[in-house]
Amino acid sequence: MRGGYVLRRLGVAGATIVAIVLFNFVLFRLMPGSPERILLRGVPNVSAERLEATRQRWGLNDPVLPIVIDDGGPRLALENQLFKYLAATVGGDLGFSFVARGQEVTDVLAQRLWPTLLLFGLGELVAIVLGLALGAYSGWRRGGPIDYLGNGVSLFLYATPYFLLGMVLLLLGAAVGLPTFGMLTAGAVYADVWARLGDLGAHLVLPLATVSLGLVGQYAIVMRSSIMETLSEDYVTTARAMGLPDGRILRAHALPNALLPTVSLIAINLGYVIAGAVTVEVVFNWPGLGTLTVDALTARDYPVLQGVFLLLSITVVLGNLVADLVYGLLDPRVRT
Repeated sequence: MRGGYVLRRLGVAGATIVAIVLFNFVLFRLMPGSPERILLRGVPNVSAERLEATRQRWGLNDPVLPIVIDDGGPRLALENQLFKYLAATVGGDLGFSFVARGQEVTDVLAQRLWPTLLLFGLGELVAIVLGLALGAYSGWRRGGPIDYLGNGVSLFLYATPYFLLGMVLLLLGAAVGLPTFGMLTAGAVYADVWARLGDLGAHLVLPLATVSLGLVGQYAIVMRSSIMETLSEDYVTTARAMGLPDGRILRAHALPNALLPTVSLIAINLGYVIAGAVTVEVVFNWPGLGTLTVDALTARDYPVLQGVFLLLSITVVLGNLVADLVYGLLDPRVRT
């Protein structure tokens, strides 16, 4: 892969991340509400002096932007909220949670990140295996009963929203006795690590099925279309004329070329799937970034919301970057 192509992709991703950081700063300062009052909620009879002291302590009295316009005209303010925010963000300091008093936002995100990665990482793997297999077989045997059935199921799953699919599976799971909420049984005492893993696996079944089924349809549709397009290529016709077995033609000639758009889609989804965690996690009360986002919105925990927005946005950018690099590696034409 040429260095110029990689540098261009890295430059675009870097510029996008800078824009996200700036937008993250502006967005949450335009939201209604007073940060000092949120910090002091629950404190009875808050005086004006207490509010002012809180604003002073957290730098809320500093100018928001480095350019200040007052009666004397525009002037430069080196002590401003934007510069402090940028310096803190570069240093990995995302502030403190309003709700979890004294706990850093990075710690809150770290605690909730791995359940989301576990759920959606496994969901992606299952969806990739099932989606590619179903799409490849449907495309290879196009026009047959399995193709009609597989394509119909894929379109249905692709068109079904996550939350609706999750609610249906939740009702079915409750009917057969599967755990329907949480990551582990509350208050459970485990004899060993295997008992704990077994409980985790039981709680993982329904949300994992929701994520996997929600992605299978998309991957199967794209893979089927790619296989059907590949089968019309001259090299497949030549392979058939040479008398090669169908299985070998599929594995050695059709699949490698049909994977190009599917691999790109998978890489892009690495970011968007995690960003779409809210609905699935809320349905099953899975303790990940999705439920953290809803809790922070309800409590107006702006620092946590900023951290989640920044993390998910950067994840989407990196997913697109991976997609560009992988596609450029597999298809030299995009590097010209």
